[in-house]
Amino acid sequence: MNVRVRGIYSTALTATFGDREDLSVVQASDAIAERFEGSFPPVHADASVETTGDRQGVGVAGDPRAVETVTTLLADVGRDTLVWTDPAPRDAVFDGRVTETLGSGAVVRLDDGAEGFLPYDRADGRVETDDRVRVQVREPSPPWGSNRPVLDTEIGFTGALAELVRGGSTTRGGGPADIVDLVAADPRDGWGVRWGRLSDDAEFDALADALRAHNDRAESLEETLADAPDPGGAVGRRWDGTATRWVWFGRESRFALDERRRDVVPTMAGHHRIKAGDDRASAAVDFAEAICGSAAGDGEQDFPFGVVTRQFGPREGESVEIGHGKPDGRYISLGRGDVAEYDPDGTVTVSRELSPGGTLDAIGEPIEAGDVAVTKFKEGRWWYATVYRDAEDRRKGTYVNVCTPVEVFPDTVRYVDLHVDVVKHGDGRVERVDDDELDAAVAAGDVPEALSEKARSVASAVENAL
Repeated sequence: MNVRVRGIYSTALTATFGDREDLSVVQASDAIAERFEGSFPPVHADASVETTGDRQGVGVAGDPRAVETVTTLLADVGRDTLVWTDPAPRDAVFDGRVTETLGSGAVVRLDDGAEGFLPYDRADGRVETDDRVRVQVREPSPPWGSNRPVLDTEIGFTGALAELVRGGSTTRGGGPADIVDLVAADPRDGWGVRWGRLSDDAEFDALADALRAHNDRAESLEETLADAPDPGGAVGRRWDGTATRWVWFGRESRFALDERRRDVVPTMAGHHRIKAGDDRASAAVDFAEAICGSAAGDGEQDFPFGVVTRQFGPREGESVEIGHGKPDGRYISLGRGDVAEYDPDGTVTVSRELSPGGTLDAIGEPIEAGDVAVTKFKEGRWWYATVYRDAEDRRKGTYVNVCTPVEVFPDTVRYVDLHVDVVKHGDGRVERVDDDELDAAVAAGDVPEALSEKARSVASAVENAL
């Protein structure tokens, strides 16, 4: 099976895939080709692995068997690697209903579990609220992000070698594509081929393979749509599209990927951890490695947290968001707080003033005017504690959240909540909560068994310490 890899994890993942006899990396970037001194032919990829826009993980899309093989391999990178299946996968076709029109496009409800965004320049005609539209997912979105998947009313299949468009004409670079006469495959009737940006470097056999793969999917789609209800009816998925999964790398996993990258090229301590946090920091890592090679350390213990934080933040007086990930892939912002203290050892203290109303989760105390939450985050720790105090500085309680190793990025403190937590009430009573929610997450396949065992072990240690 052929795999295409792009983004900040490319070197580590290319090394990982290279250890497998059933996987071959293709369509490699110039940098990867130079580092591995190998041949990465421009042939059809069975699966594509691309770093997400926020650099927190990767999306894997392609042939179901290839996607299954790749994501199973990636899930073993570290205990805090999590994998989710996309409910609106790449290329899937939906009959949707427009629920809202915005400045640049429309929000479309796809089914009970998903909605997408249809830019006006990708719509076939004017779009109004409550319109029924048949759309295809062009750019899927990770579950932890805030963006909706991008939709298109044009039906087709993209690729670096060839694109196939339903009802389109066969073109290349805006003109007639005579190359199609030299390729041992023809686009399916009613479809047009557009040759991709790597087609100039590809052999004719590779172009034929890519076109045949698109033709096979076009045939499957047409057969399915022939039996589908009229687009003006109920919303729902009409064709499953390309298998798509999302892989989120936690802090422990990023350092494991550092080790794999270090086998290939000089890699500073915390390479992927730093790159995941900030574009400026990512560029600084490239510069430091180019100048200093591996002189910047080679393990988690050498991670220069103080240097990175002083340069890129967060620092005292700045604000930072608390990014509370959930095991099912959702991302919940707990709001922003002020950085009250910063320690180069990896500790950041964040203070938040609470809005009155409701009660403190599990603690049971009412939230009143003047209440403050003070949270200490320590980079790499599997838990963090929040102390709640009232306007008179009385301690209302302490909530210890068990989570994947904390990462203090310049703008966001990031982790995934592992449900089980420990609470110390104002009267000193200690209570462990939400073990049942962790049980349910394991049963649902959202939390691997090894990760759940670690969470319970951490909870027990915290409970004994309190």
